[in-house]
Amino acid sequence: MKLIHRESEPERLLETVSNSLGAVSGGVNRSTLVKGGLIAGGLAALTAGSAAISSLRRRLEGKAS
Repeated sequence: MKLIHRESEPERLLETVSNSLGAVSGGVNRSTLVKGGLIAGGLAALTAGSAAISSLRRRLEGKAS
C-alpha cells in the first residue's frame, strides 16, 4: 500500500502563490511586478502610519479632557 505524500500548509501556500504569480506574470516582466509590490507596500505603510498618528491623537485628546 502506497502512502500519499501530503504537502504541509506552507508548501501548499507557496505553490498557490507561485501558480498565481505565474498566471499574472504571463505578459508582465519581473521588474514591473517588483515595482507594483513596492508601491503596494508603500501604500500599506502610509496607511498604517496614518492610523497610528490618529490613534495617538485620540489618546492625547482623551487625557487632556
